[in-house]
Amino acid sequence: MSFSHCVKEEERTKKDKTGSAHLATASKDKCKKRKFENEVAKGPVQKKQQKDSEEHGLYASAYNYYATTKCVKEPQGALYGGGVIVNPEFKHNSQGWMVFGNGKIEERLSKEGNKFIVAHSRTHPYDSLSQQVQVENGKIYTFSAGIQVSEGSEDVTVVFKSKKGHLIHGGTAIAKSGCWTLLKGGMVANFSSPVDIFFQSKNTSVEIWVDSVSLQPFTQKQWRSHQEKSINKVRRSKVRIQVTHENKTLLQGAVVSIKQNKPGFLFGCGMNHNILTSTQYQNWFSSRFPATTFTNEMKWYSTEKVQGHENYTTADAMVEFAQKHGISIRGHNIFWDNPIYQPYWVHSLSLDELRKAAARRIVSVVSKYRGKLIHWDVMNENLHFSFYEDKLGKTASAEYYKRAQQLDPQTTMFLNEYNTIEYSGDNAVTPAKYLKKIEEILSYPGNANLKLGIGLQGHFTSNQPNIAYMRSALDTLGSAKFPIWLTEVSVDNTPNQAKYLEEILREGYAHPAVQGIIMFAGPAYAGFNSTVLADQNFKNTPAGDVVDKLIQEWKSGADQETRTDGQGFIDVSLSHGDYDLTVKHPFTNSSARLSLRVGKDKPLEIIHVSIDT
Repeated sequence: MSFSHCVKEEERTKKDKTGSAHLATASKDKCKKRKFENEVAKGPVQKKQQKDSEEHGLYASAYNYYATTKCVKEPQGALYGGGVIVNPEFKHNSQGWMVFGNGKIEERLSKEGNKFIVAHSRTHPYDSLSQQVQVENGKIYTFSAGIQVSEGSEDVTVVFKSKKGHLIHGGTAIAKSGCWTLLKGGMVANFSSPVDIFFQSKNTSVEIWVDSVSLQPFTQKQWRSHQEKSINKVRRSKVRIQVTHENKTLLQGAVVSIKQNKPGFLFGCGMNHNILTSTQYQNWFSSRFPATTFTNEMKWYSTEKVQGHENYTTADAMVEFAQKHGISIRGHNIFWDNPIYQPYWVHSLSLDELRKAAARRIVSVVSKYRGKLIHWDVMNENLHFSFYEDKLGKTASAEYYKRAQQLDPQTTMFLNEYNTIEYSGDNAVTPAKYLKKIEEILSYPGNANLKLGIGLQGHFTSNQPNIAYMRSALDTLGSAKFPIWLTEVSVDNTPNQAKYLEEILREGYAHPAVQGIIMFAGPAYAGFNSTVLADQNFKNTPAGDVVDKLIQEWKSGADQETRTDGQGFIDVSLSHGDYDLTVKHPFTNSSARLSLRVGKDKPLEIIHVSIDT
């Protein structure tokens, strides 16, 4: 696929605030045609529309969820044909690209004949190559590129620099020598301005190799359409029900009542001990949420405040309440790797005493709640912190995952981290680093078949969430095929809190790789003070209104009543979950009842219901 990209004659050198020299050259009288190879995960070629082409480059209304952490011999073609990037696959030497910072750039050719560009002679982390593009306020930009370094392995980050000098980190991948890694990320533009796209690597001794660069803009409407398309594909299924008389003749006008008793996608909320003493809190919670995480009550510092004196009274009562109301529970947590959140007495233990105390802790809490939880956060924040590994050896975490699974074989054991989806500038917990940690745990003897899950806390600040980065991070993590949950979603208090919360929850619910969401939010009565869903009198806040709206929207069609047609059929689209069906004869008191499970793994089938008249 190709289209014309006209460039004006201009030769200019501009100085930015870091003293970088930008050199742009172009031809005055000619419009160069650039040719893109559209190899978007072997997907279909996207059609272009002239209007959008003139406004912001290649048009592509569909989103490509493809991602991989595999390092490959040759990079695939630029996603979306490069989008608004000029010369994305370097078919025309370095046209459209320039040096960022100091250093130098040059085009090279692989043995297989693939052209790519190299930034070398670097003296500063930002020294690389760049291209300037115009971004528009309100649009969402998804980025991708193939990257490599000349030796070893290094973090490489894509950075967007605004005209005012603001730096936006768009995503980071681990680049290696000898093969190409996909870097995926993006940004949300809350301004209209030219931006310089460049690459960062802290190790200035390595060359940065780049190929197949893409920056694809989407409008808010297009982004929302991606979500709706994904929801219809992965959260809902079509169901056909046929009702007949006992003698197999078709029954027209039968009344079919459908009621969901358990959603397939669990959207829940944090819960604390105040639930035990307030009927209002109990009613508020149980009428909304099918899943929960106890905010503190299962943590070691809560259940063993004094060494050797365990007290599970509060946690037990909360488990009993949840089970009574059919609320699934995520266990949080067995250990917390942050040194400041250990029981106070742990810090005075010798290494041998710590090892024994930790062994007692894991046996005690996991055995006690065996079979009662859907997940365990085994090592909380295990990428940011390493209390147990520092004290007990590098394999301590892997050993605890193994032990927890032995004690509770049916429960999925999760890692649980912050900043992997909410903040693109934290290189300790990039998607690639997260998956690397999982590989480390699985490589421990006996751990190959562990039931592991990816927990993403999702504590967002008051700033505009970078949902382009969030989606790309979920793409990358999802490529590993482990269950993913957003485990502690919150948004700092701000006038835009409700708006941002809705954006984040919609993105999580719509993403094909996400299997559930828990918010660390709740009523002011229970002490929640960041993401407050209801005031002291349980009256909704704007954030609470958003949550109630989404609950109803995602349940749409789950409870309904309809009649069969002349062939005895009804066709419905249902959200995944467990249902009770009641079918009544239109003229008699005869009826039939049955249970139905609707899931994405079940093909469309005809549910036959026979009524004895």
